[in-house]
Amino acid sequence: MRLIFMGTPDFALPSLQRLLDSDHQVLAVVTRPERPRGRGLKQSSPPVKLLADSRELPVLQPENLKNEDFLRRLSEFRADLFVVVAFRILPQEVVGMPPRGTIDVHPSLLPRYRGAAPVQWAIINGETETGVSVFFIGGKIDAGDIISQRAVDIDPGETAGELSERLASISAEVLLEVIDEMDRGEVATSSQDGAKPSPAPKITRQDGIIHWDRPAAELNNLIRGLNPSPGAYTSFDGKTIKIYRAEMAGSSPDGAASGEITAADARTGLVVNTSDGQLSLTEVQLEGKKRMSSAEFLRGFRLRTGDRFEV
Repeated sequence: MRLIFMGTPDFALPSLQRLLDSDHQVLAVVTRPERPRGRGLKQSSPPVKLLADSRELPVLQPENLKNEDFLRRLSEFRADLFVVVAFRILPQEVVGMPPRGTIDVHPSLLPRYRGAAPVQWAIINGETETGVSVFFIGGKIDAGDIISQRAVDIDPGETAGELSERLASISAEVLLEVIDEMDRGEVATSSQDGAKPSPAPKITRQDGIIHWDRPAAELNNLIRGLNPSPGAYTSFDGKTIKIYRAEMAGSSPDGAASGEITAADARTGLVVNTSDGQLSLTEVQLEGKKRMSSAEFLRGFRLRTGDRFEV
């Protein structure tokens, strides 16, 4: 099968690598243009471009996916199939170009968690299972006919970053299986029509606010789901503090308010009360500083038992 691969972030790398190592031919890669990053605003190449360059593959980096020159160059490759892993929404001019169609890999069990942040929302919502779906891109986002799915358990305490890394590897396996089946003419699909979808919209800054008057398990899921990016956060004395890891820490002490610090020890760390129990904060980050254990944090930032984070 002659393919064009479309993707950008680290999540797409295992899939591209698996296809490059297969009997299929990757003709070119389509990814986003370079962007300025970091304090020096140096131009940074997408991870997928770096891998493509290492294999001396042609790389297309259009700003506008409807640009006539881009569409002409894309058509000149005469690919059988377009493969999309963590890329932008494609216009119909691109989707309808290859004779075998355009397939996408999505890290959820569609129609559940359609949208930009399926891994994060699955953890935030306390799911114990998610998965990978490979489907034909259709008219609506993440709503095309499903070719293959694989369910994956979410481990207790697993963060969005850790789960994404596992799903990236599993996605590569499922994707290659699908393309092998397509090459043999054995592919079958199932429609998502009539299924009840659930959304997974882009994470906003507001989504990361820790409301300490919520249950401990719910807040722990939020912290896991937003690790590593953008991070769940709280504030104290005008300072923003991101929380990257926490653990359940028993029932609430009598009379303790939501957001109240019930333990602050430079050896053992920080414990905060919620609406129905306590959370031990194990990894935190003060604005402008690096991530660290809460014990280390307390050696440089004064918090006392009885202080209270903003609710």
